[in-house]
Amino acid sequence: MTNKMTFKKLFGKLHLWLGLATGLVVLIQGLTGAIYCFAPELQNRQWYRKVQVEHAPLLPPSQIKQIAEQRLPGKMVQRIYYDARDKAVMVLFSEKGSYNYSVFINPYNGDVLKVRDNHRDFFSVVLQLHRTLLIPYGQDIIRWATVVFLLMLVSGIILWWPRNRKTAKRGFKIMWNAHPKRLNYDLHRILGFYATWIVLFTAITGLLFGFENLADRIYQFTGSRHSVVQKKPPVSDTSGSITKRNNGLDLVWGTIQPDLHKKYATALLVLPAGRNGAILLRANPESGTLYKTDFRYFDQFTGKEIPGAYVWGNYRDAHTPADYLKRMNYDIHTGAVWGLPGRIALFFASLIVASLPVTGFLFWWGRKHKRRKTTLAGGRHL
Repeated sequence: MTNKMTFKKLFGKLHLWLGLATGLVVLIQGLTGAIYCFAPELQNRQWYRKVQVEHAPLLPPSQIKQIAEQRLPGKMVQRIYYDARDKAVMVLFSEKGSYNYSVFINPYNGDVLKVRDNHRDFFSVVLQLHRTLLIPYGQDIIRWATVVFLLMLVSGIILWWPRNRKTAKRGFKIMWNAHPKRLNYDLHRILGFYATWIVLFTAITGLLFGFENLADRIYQFTGSRHSVVQKKPPVSDTSGSITKRNNGLDLVWGTIQPDLHKKYATALLVLPAGRNGAILLRANPESGTLYKTDFRYFDQFTGKEIPGAYVWGNYRDAHTPADYLKRMNYDIHTGAVWGLPGRIALFFASLIVASLPVTGFLFWWGRKHKRRKTTLAGGRHL
């Protein structure tokens, strides 16, 4: 019995100090994660994303790119995103590894609906806060805080575990009429227990984003022979040339256009990086998830598709558990793989996660303050 108590006390100390060290990061991650759960629905209500459907062909990407560049001269277009027929085309400008500006264009007549500074857009800021804390080395802090958070989930389950059957019921039911200190303890312990079984998946998938070597090991263990992203991306044949009549970007568009809104719901064109880079086409048959996306590379000069399973390849080529795990990692992380019910569950779990540092701190502070009062009272008595 003494050994068991010592074991639990050890995990209690570990849980306490890890929580105090990473509490602020966990609070931010929980709140931003909860907000972003419903970003797709809320973003779809933004007026500049909607257009009137017309019985006319969509403007090709070369023309969309030219229109966007005229509004932001001197800046670099990185991505062109074609959404549903009633949605604007979104052009993203990249600078220093981040998408600083987005231009929303009517794909039927070329009207510019919105030039958005992403540093001032609410959801863009929320996402960057979730990923980087908006500070230097923020990604590194989040990566290691996620490791700590995973350890806290495990230690939390150990601390929650009832000693016997008589006390087991207390681990599942909150005593709402209890003293505020007892209620705070139940909110931390019991809500934390329920949230753990959801956010455990979020924490693990977050680690796969943050640690490439860990991701490689897990994918290899589940049957993959390659890493998350192959080290050498495909290249274009630089002996070719682009003319107004032979534009590689529009040739790729000619390949995808017949399938857009029939076989594919959305199409994202990632412009080539460098003189010999290739055009990446990310064509997705579903708008709510990403794991079925086809990744296809094309020569930027000739528009011909470059064979080979670069990055993730086509969805139909996925066979091993590692293939599906790679593809589903983001959708598991956001709960999207389980549809709207999954995102609703993750929303509430994220709110609970955000509350845990607060209730945990109050519990620790209350016990510390109580001990101090007891010590002072004992001293006066003497």
